Amino acid sequence: MKSQRLKLLAAAIGATFLSQVAAAAEFEFKFQSSDPAGNPNYELQQGWAEELAKATDGRVSLELLPVGAIVEHQETQDAIAAGIIDGHITDTSYFSGKDAAFGLVANPVGAWSDPEQMFDFMENGGGHELMNSLLEPYGLHFIGPTTPGLEALVSKVPLDGVADLKGVKLRAPEGLVQQVFAAAGAAPVNLPGSEVFTALDKGVIEAADYTVFSTNQAQGLNDIAPHPVYPGFHSMPLVEVSMNKAKWDALPDDIKSAFETTLKTFSRHQVAVLAENDGEAVAAAKAGGKITVHDWSEEERAKFRTIAIGEWAKVAARSANAQKVYDTLTAYLKEKGLVK
Repeated sequence: MKSQRLKLLAAAIGATFLSQVAAAAEFEFKFQSSDPAGNPNYELQQGWAEELAKATDGRVSLELLPVGAIVEHQETQDAIAAGIIDGHITDTSYFSGKDAAFGLVANPVGAWSDPEQMFDFMENGGGHELMNSLLEPYGLHFIGPTTPGLEALVSKVPLDGVADLKGVKLRAPEGLVQQVFAAAGAAPVNLPGSEVFTALDKGVIEAADYTVFSTNQAQGLNDIAPHPVYPGFHSMPLVEVSMNKAKWDALPDDIKSAFETTLKTFSRHQVAVLAENDGEAVAAAKAGGKITVHDWSEEERAKFRTIAIGEWAKVAARSANAQKVYDTLTAYLKEKGLVK
């Protein structure tokens, strides 16, 4: 009983402290995530909000809400501009219906073989400025990028390079991902994520663009499709952290700096944590002896990237902003020797 009373007292003290911090906060913001509560990404994002409060000695209080808490995931951009919420942590591709540029910058299929490549593009290759040129007309300011990392590819057949994709019935989301896989020789199939396991199990498809290795493994996909490709070569989403531009502009420089610095640390931490989860899952899969993990060579990744760029060009033709994304991105990849 005494132990229980102590726990209740500690909880009460903690709650009082948190309420005092919130009450003392000079700047209070409400952000919505595109991830659900309990999701590893969401829990890590909450950690960033806590670190931001610490870094500003409690001057900033950022309440992070899960997907759908106030508006739907595709509505957050408009909600921020209208002042309904202050910011979001979300996949930029949700707004591709407004401008093809958002879809292209969000997931330029085949561009990245490592999260650090995308971070370097954003920080040193013109990506940050590019994002603000896209977002500011909608009343948003881009604070910085995050990502869960490279997605793995689930496959029932061995895939060691572009040539092996020929004729493979492969589940892929509509849009650019399907375009690129079709151009690489695969036969894309449009299926919701909820049907991937059954479709693989019954032979309706032979491979699938689904999600990260550890999640694929936990859901048993690698057991029925024992030739996963890891690290992935095709998909790594840009998850933007943005907020209302007028509210950002009104912040003092030290608070802006705290947002940017803690976000940069968080983005690397998120990648490291999720990569560790993947690494443990890969080790377990290999130890089981029934799953063969395929890792594409840099040469094969470059081949796929070159095919993808041809499809990016088609998206670029859809808007002036999409062309700007294409030009900035391809210039960076050529400068870094990732494409010829």
